[in-house]
Amino acid sequence: MRWALVKVCLAVTAMVVVAFAVPLGLVVKELARDRAFSNAEREAAAVAPALSITTDRDKLERVVASAGADRGMAVHIPAAGELGRASTTGVTGGSTLLQPVALSSGAIAVVEVYVPESEVTNGVGTAWAVLAAVGLALIVGSVAVADRLGVRMVQPAQRLVEGAHELGEGKLGARVPEEGPNELRLAAVAFNSMADQVVQLLANERELAADLSHRLRTPLTVLRLNAASLGDGTAAEQTRAAVAQLEREVDTIIRTAREAKPQTAAVGPGAGCDAAEVVRERMGFWSALAEDEGRKWRVAGVDRPVRIPVARADLAAALDALLGNVFRHTAEGTAFAVDVHNAEDAVIVLVSDAGHGIRDPEAAMARGRGSGAAGSTGLGLDIVRRLAESTGGDVRIGSSVLGGTEVRIWIQLDGGRPERKGHRGAVRRRRPRRQPGDPGRSGAGGTGGTTGRIGLDL
Repeated sequence: MRWALVKVCLAVTAMVVVAFAVPLGLVVKELARDRAFSNAEREAAAVAPALSITTDRDKLERVVASAGADRGMAVHIPAAGELGRASTTGVTGGSTLLQPVALSSGAIAVVEVYVPESEVTNGVGTAWAVLAAVGLALIVGSVAVADRLGVRMVQPAQRLVEGAHELGEGKLGARVPEEGPNELRLAAVAFNSMADQVVQLLANERELAADLSHRLRTPLTVLRLNAASLGDGTAAEQTRAAVAQLEREVDTIIRTAREAKPQTAAVGPGAGCDAAEVVRERMGFWSALAEDEGRKWRVAGVDRPVRIPVARADLAAALDALLGNVFRHTAEGTAFAVDVHNAEDAVIVLVSDAGHGIRDPEAAMARGRGSGAAGSTGLGLDIVRRLAESTGGDVRIGSSVLGGTEVRIWIQLDGGRPERKGHRGAVRRRRPRRQPGDPGRSGAGGTGGTTGRIGLDL
């Protein structure tokens, strides 16, 4: 906007200067010519009285010498031709003025006055230089004024843009000075009001999350007391561990929601976790439930460390969200598998099952819409998506080799954009490699006759 104003003002001022300076320069040139020939006519008129009295050569030479000392002058007696009035004729180096004068004898004499070109253009160059300087000064002054006006308009707009960027980056204290032209001042007022509303809405949301989470403490306390009375055994220990973990998660939600500013876990260079270790740990928990329900399960690609730029707790929460949905929304006996593929620039985690799949993967990926299954909160798959996108990766849903749904989590290692292949929402069918000899792992085949359907939370 600033340079646009400068260009417009430059063009308008230049046109005005040209429109006035060119005609004025021509007028100056014409005035200089008229001045030179007026002086010549005055000198010729000074000789006319002497010619009316005498035609003596000696006397006329003295008169001509006194009248035309600074220019060439000649008197022709009688005239070579008949002249009715004064006229000018161009000659080499200038012009001549021919002024007819009547003699006492009735004859006509002609006074010739030479007007050099330098006298005709005397002062024209200087006048033109002054006009050019004045025009240039007007152009420079107008550009300077336009630039200052542009700065006065652009700076508030730039501050408005910077404030919007800061607010988008999560700096909730970003505000814009209410200054500048009236329109930009009103925009700044509206932006500040919007930012205040955003802060208030986030505060209300945090309070609501904290209150809702706090209400879970009473049923959690009952569960913990009941779990303590279950006695010994693997199932009892797992139940008590699950209740304790749930209590810790609820406490974390309450503390985070009560904070003045939302905190995001930043994973810097060299941080992160071992994806293989996290998968082994979570599968150790879910495998016990799988054995109770008669589910076949398999895990592959976790025989060596796989470092990823993701916090351990975040990856565990994502795996729990996907595996929990397998158990919640597929029938007992439905097989499932978890595969980890370590590429050069990315790590791919595949969670697949032998259920009936998802009819509309794009709807499942939309936040808050869920799969329509009973008990779906609409948040599980969104947790997985945000985990992948925090590294520059993505999440896709497709068909698995087990016959059901396959959720592919692409975790980018270098923070770049993932290589996108195929159609949106589709995952290329691949058969994960088996890990023979792994103790405690079952086959990957699906169980026939299953009627379950996985319903992924968003």
